[in-house]
Amino acid sequence: MHALLTHPAIQAVLAPFLIALLTAELLQRLRLSGLAIVAGFAITVYLASSFAFTPLSDTRKIIWLCLASGLLAIPLGLFNWSLWRSVLTVLAAAASVWVAQRALLLQPTAVALQWGTGCALYVGWLVFWMDGLHESPIRAGSAALALGLGSGAALLIAGSALLGKYDLAIGSAAAAYLFIMFVSNSFLPCGRVLTLPTALVAGLSGSLAVLTVKLPWYALAPLALIPLAARLPISEQSPVWVQTTLLSSLTILCALGAVYISWHRNGWAAF
Repeated sequence: MHALLTHPAIQAVLAPFLIALLTAELLQRLRLSGLAIVAGFAITVYLASSFAFTPLSDTRKIIWLCLASGLLAIPLGLFNWSLWRSVLTVLAAAASVWVAQRALLLQPTAVALQWGTGCALYVGWLVFWMDGLHESPIRAGSAALALGLGSGAALLIAGSALLGKYDLAIGSAAAAYLFIMFVSNSFLPCGRVLTLPTALVAGLSGSLAVLTVKLPWYALAPLALIPLAARLPISEQSPVWVQTTLLSSLTILCALGAVYISWHRNGWAAF
């Protein structure tokens, strides 16, 4: 059993998919199905690492920011304030510098400022555009699927196994969320409990991978396009399964661009 639970495919794909499937269904009446993303991420953390708070490494900062953002997003849904999107964007940008602080301090001041600004822009961009999808379950789920799988695969190829697992967990949880809608031909509640943790984990892990492993910075460009691809116009009158298929296909095309760039730079050495 121990060997089974330590298998990367179980930790990063199957376990988060099953836990997210259960969570999305159980919390549907509470309109918190989006927490399936956090639940899927949490089970991967439990199986692949731990929830220890100290020492507060870069990776553990990402873990706690994801969990905290999921909890924070619950009360945000109760207050319809037009500035939440801007506030969350600024906070996420600041969080990216905090997460990458150790890596940035190893660089000359000018280089650190350049990379720190880049990290803040990337994470802030993802949070801003993902937040615009929080009332669109299929679009948000499709973007989360592509961001998770695309970031995870790109990071694994670049040599960041643990961060890659975390991103794959997000993608697998989003796949479970979409699967329920695909099969039932009905919408699940979404909200910021889905979009905010997704954007944070994908953004922070991608930024950190650029600084610490061999992920080219330009591999983040196609990932940044995913929330925009999820906004492309499709017929809202189409069946849910058709909308899910179309939007997932569009967003995954962007994700494949990031995977190709990472592979072109690193090959399959990480495997």
